[in-house]
Amino acid sequence: MSSTELPSAPAANVLPKVATVRVAEGERLRSVGLPGITLTVRSRPPAREGLPPALYVHGLGGSSQNWSALMELLDGDVDCEAVDLPGFGDSPPPDDGDYSITAHARAVIRYLDASDRGPVHLFGNSLGGAVTTRVAAVRPDLVRTLTLVSPALPELRVQRSAVPTALLAVPGVTALFTRVTKQWTAEQRVRGVMHLCYGDPARVSPEGFSNAVEEMDRRLQLPYFWDAMTRSARGLVNAYTLGGQHALWRQAERVLAPTLLIYGGRDQLVGYRMCRKAARSFRDSRLLSLPEAGHVAMMEYPEVVGRAFRELLAESGEAAVGRVRGEPRGGNAAAGEDAVTENAGS
Repeated sequence: MSSTELPSAPAANVLPKVATVRVAEGERLRSVGLPGITLTVRSRPPAREGLPPALYVHGLGGSSQNWSALMELLDGDVDCEAVDLPGFGDSPPPDDGDYSITAHARAVIRYLDASDRGPVHLFGNSLGGAVTTRVAAVRPDLVRTLTLVSPALPELRVQRSAVPTALLAVPGVTALFTRVTKQWTAEQRVRGVMHLCYGDPARVSPEGFSNAVEEMDRRLQLPYFWDAMTRSARGLVNAYTLGGQHALWRQAERVLAPTLLIYGGRDQLVGYRMCRKAARSFRDSRLLSLPEAGHVAMMEYPEVVGRAFRELLAESGEAAVGRVRGEPRGGNAAAGEDAVTENAGS
């Protein structure tokens, strides 16, 4: 192993005790042991029995908490579960230290096969968008619909604001970054993340900011935090270089499930211009453009995203009766006036 590389994370059974993960009212957490991995799954009891299952997959540096707002809005439409990918949230590192897109996709598939919940309405954001694209391509039997929020699919011309995140994949950069930022407080780190990920950081409530700081402080105590970030970033960059049937855009073309694509006009990590290529690549797609949103539209505008998903359900013949809880009948004025939805599939 090169001296510039991070050491492998310690085994899960020798990890230090840290603060517990926050669980919102109405949510539950459980641990699921699978071959080579242990996953933490966040869920909400559905509003009624018989609703179709949904699974949410977060992005790089995120966790199942990123989906809490949307899960609450959609608990009358789908039976919601969100997974912490290996090494993120409350899930320990994978036994083999593999954080590639294929490994993350394998973890999702293993969970769906073991839980016998498939086919599900599958959601993915950023890194989770690349992971769920691969899942939908290789295991179409597990996916009813696919909803992608700023999916991290290959870009020929990466925007400048995304370069620092991509640099995490370079050997030695993470170690240098951790030394340079050693004195940064959790509050400073969270403000930086929110500036990068939100179209308008002012939309984050004081309570939301406080919760994020608490979670950041907890993660920084985990000895494998930077290892998981680095190796996942490297796995994403490596996936961008794959050709043939393993290429992510080629796999996007293989997705059979009705697909909802959501892109933010102020996204600093995934280029807004990529929405057109995505709309052409996914054969049965609908495109929702949110000019004021950043990289995590499901956190900034959950009502708008929830409404778009309900429209996808209606078009695919699986709509539930009623509207998204808490959504005004005219939609979300903050984003709805400028949001553009169109059918983009072939």
